[in-house]
Amino acid sequence: MSFTLHHTCPDTSARTGTLKTAHGDIQTPIFMPVGTQGMVKTLSPDELIDIVGAEIILGNTYHLNLRPGLEVIRQMGGLHKFSTWEKPILTDSGGFQVWSLAKLRKITEEGVSFANHIDGSRTMLSPEASMEIQATLGSDIAMLFDECPPYPCEEKYAANSLALTTRWARRCKEWHQENASKHVPWQLKPEGANLQHDLPQQIFGIVQGSIYSDLREQSAKELVEIGFDGYAVGGISVGEPEHEMLRAIENAVPFLPEDKPRYAMGLGTPPQMLEMIARGVDMFDCVMPTRVARHGLAFTLDGPLHIKNKEFEFDAAPLDETTHPALQKYSRSFIRHLFRAKEMLALRLLSLHNLHFFLRLMQQSREHIEAGTFVEFKTQFTKRYLNQS
Repeated sequence: MSFTLHHTCPDTSARTGTLKTAHGDIQTPIFMPVGTQGMVKTLSPDELIDIVGAEIILGNTYHLNLRPGLEVIRQMGGLHKFSTWEKPILTDSGGFQVWSLAKLRKITEEGVSFANHIDGSRTMLSPEASMEIQATLGSDIAMLFDECPPYPCEEKYAANSLALTTRWARRCKEWHQENASKHVPWQLKPEGANLQHDLPQQIFGIVQGSIYSDLREQSAKELVEIGFDGYAVGGISVGEPEHEMLRAIENAVPFLPEDKPRYAMGLGTPPQMLEMIARGVDMFDCVMPTRVARHGLAFTLDGPLHIKNKEFEFDAAPLDETTHPALQKYSRSFIRHLFRAKEMLALRLLSLHNLHFFLRLMQQSREHIEAGTFVEFKTQFTKRYLNQS
């Protein structure tokens, strides 16, 4: 069993657990920094470990397949060795990137044909191709290839999309069972890998169904019947209002196994993640912490702080009272100056701070779930974050 459940909140569905992978254990709930091109923008692996406290990062199948390409990854011994990241990696399937290329794509039973964003050449991504790419990358967790329906969409479109995703899910699992061991670099060459557990690459199913509760339930049940190592809820944070996002989780999680990890894809704000944890979600990823950092926004206990604002010109305080000790010495005034001077250090400092803030929130959530005080913690954190009296 790769996932062990430890504690469950008596008043919510929040829980703690340990997810074992070939490259180490992951304590849940957990946030996964996004490393689109193989590493988190502007940061090094050592900084992610020593300052952020990252236990796992996310790699992007679509982007890594285009650049540097599978032959480079294969020759360099897989993504872990290539990037010098020795902890677990989760790779997405490329489905979300294909969704973002809606005007340039054609969806068929075989897969998705689209013009890639680098040179515009036609590219085909199928369930089998997605799994082969992820096996070659050598990620610890691979996501099945799915179609992410747009928001809004008609129920008929969502139902047809879901049926296609389910058929693709079966093809992903079949390919993985028959072929993954021939491609995963650390399975072929275990003597050259820094493995902590003798575990194969795990695959997670993705629940779809848009905003329709019956489709979300259907999707969850069908994926459980096929059988995966974990389950994600996809097609959320694609433009729908927050209450629909929460409903998507509520309509899927009750039908997923308690002894498997649950992953909400591509979100969210700190209060949103706490709400998701309360509904039984174990894993999160989002580009938000680093993306907004590059534009001067820092997450704090009192809500988002726009460091480029003039009010911080003479502010000697650190970004937040909870920021990592290595970042405490940098004043808001100095970081504001770095942004105005267009210095790269500004982007790095805020990226480190924001990711540390998110990972610290996960750590605190685990601690309060285990102590039986999660509801009080969530209430107090959200109240202060939203500046509610």
